[in-house]
Amino acid sequence: MTVTDAEEAYGPGSGPVRLFCADHGGDGPPLLLLHGLAGHCGEWEALAARFAATHRVIAFDARGSGASTRRPGDVTRAAHVRDVLAVARRFGLAGKDTVLVGQSMGGLTALLTAAAHPEVCRALVLIEAGPAGPAPELPEQIGRWLDSWPVPFPDVEAAEAFFGGGPAGRAWAAGLAPGPGGLHPRVDRDVMVATVQENAHRDYWDAWDRVRCPALVLRGENGTMQPDEADRMRGRHPVTRIAVIPGAGHDAHLDNTQAVYGEMAHYLRDLQQ
Repeated sequence: MTVTDAEEAYGPGSGPVRLFCADHGGDGPPLLLLHGLAGHCGEWEALAARFAATHRVIAFDARGSGASTRRPGDVTRAAHVRDVLAVARRFGLAGKDTVLVGQSMGGLTALLTAAAHPEVCRALVLIEAGPAGPAPELPEQIGRWLDSWPVPFPDVEAAEAFFGGGPAGRAWAAGLAPGPGGLHPRVDRDVMVATVQENAHRDYWDAWDRVRCPALVLRGENGTMQPDEADRMRGRHPVTRIAVIPGAGHDAHLDNTQAVYGEMAHYLRDLQQ
């Protein structure tokens, strides 16, 4: 894996944004991986390792997260879409059968990118992500969740236990950084709360109706995405496949990586036919 940067073009009221990118290599059709709110690109490593033999795999830290610009001036959905375009330009992905893969808020970014810029992607894989809304309680929920983190975490073991253990706990703990007294988040509470403000006031069904490429929607058996949202997505966009990931929660790509890989690999093979 090689690490590099991309810079998003200036946006309204915003300076340049540094985007930390991880290029996992590979020679096949590209996969561009977008993590969820407060996450980091390292959480894709297990899935990326499985696909590197058959696909070019690239992931990046969203603005406000990980090693990307921590306090960007613009955290709108439009800004996140611009970041996808910047990374696609940096790696020459546009028009090359790229599949956008996103979990949670990263999935929403992928959906909005496909709706506004169909030239960027051949297909979508949305993990616990869809256009439903509005969610007026979401900013407060995110704030309470981040406030509950016992920062600083004394060590990796304590962090993994707090985040539920297992692969998901390890991935979330890996997103922390050493600092005074222990391990600290690489996100700021107010930035994350601002990032979800649009979701509090609107849905994105209009964008979903503009998506023309095929899509795979993966819902965790114990996740937060409701079955009727996935069914409605397929009803409005028939070129949509839905699968449920057994035993998985919202972080389905971490909770059951093998099942997510299996569903994606089957879907991607079908796309090539």
